[in-house]
Amino acid sequence: MSRLSVPNLETTTGPSGQIYAQIKKTIGSVPNTFAALAAHGPAALKSVLAADAVLAAGTLTKSDQEVIKLVISEAAGCDYCVAAHNHLAKLAGVKPEPLKQLLGGQHTGDAKRDALIGFVRKLAQSRGTVSDEDFVAIKAAGYTDAQLVEISLAFATTVFTNVFNRINDTEIDFPAVA
Repeated sequence: MSRLSVPNLETTTGPSGQIYAQIKKTIGSVPNTFAALAAHGPAALKSVLAADAVLAAGTLTKSDQEVIKLVISEAAGCDYCVAAHNHLAKLAGVKPEPLKQLLGGQHTGDAKRDALIGFVRKLAQSRGTVSDEDFVAIKAAGYTDAQLVEISLAFATTVFTNVFNRINDTEIDFPAVA
């Protein structure tokens, strides 16, 4: 059970109620992490949703965004976020086998995606420091300067949700990772 209480989503009014209604309208339900954020930090949730909107308008594919978030979540040990981003990566078109390979530390067979995974893992392990070699390698794989900005944004917002979900011990409401 999550550590932070969440009010009844159907009867909540005010800023939290408006956010719940918006999320439910957009994706059909309110994930536990969003429910807790809306209840206790609506401005923080709005910033996460705004960052996701910026990423959606960018040039990284949705599948690459979810792979980035999954790699970071795995490195952080956030079970909630691993389950969420594994599920969302599947919805974005990433096949189950490459996801198993990613989570198992193996190559996926997609050179560009493997370069992204390796780069993001290095970011997570080094707290954001990359060598000139790492930078040259991600650029050589075909990622643009604008996409490096998007990778940085995805990294930053995912670190926030990882930390929040670990503090809250958010109850997982996504399918188990198989």
